[in-house]
Amino acid sequence: MEEQNYSNHRRYVTGYHRVLSALLLVGLITSVVNVFRHKPYHGGFLSSVLIVLLFVCSFFLMTFLRTFPLKAQDRAIRAEEGLRYFILTRKPIDSRITITQIAALRFAPDDELIPLVDRAVAENLSANDIKKSIKNWRSDHHRV
Repeated sequence: MEEQNYSNHRRYVTGYHRVLSALLLVGLITSVVNVFRHKPYHGGFLSSVLIVLLFVCSFFLMTFLRTFPLKAQDRAIRAEEGLRYFILTRKPIDSRITITQIAALRFAPDDELIPLVDRAVAENLSANDIKKSIKNWRSDHHRV
């Protein structure tokens, strides 16, 4: 597997993120145009409206298919990184740290984790700032 670092750690699935998004957007626009081409109470209007509703539902489905697993994975990452921090320090991780910061900290090796947590809390570092601060990247190839 390719070594992971800041520049290549994001995962994009072309078929999902680009192709499916584009197809749904084109379908939605086309179906809305189709509704305006049909007059109410004439043939085809109800079918056109139903097609628009299907595309809107598909957008919701696409969004939820991505966000629900990520929320569950965020909970797992919070637990894993909280346990790792506890093992290293014998203290719970600071409650002021956010899940986005914790998700970024998972790339830090053990020797960089504690100072980065302290900096993240003190300076309210963004996830990108945390990732850019990591010197020896710890890969995570299991993120959805």
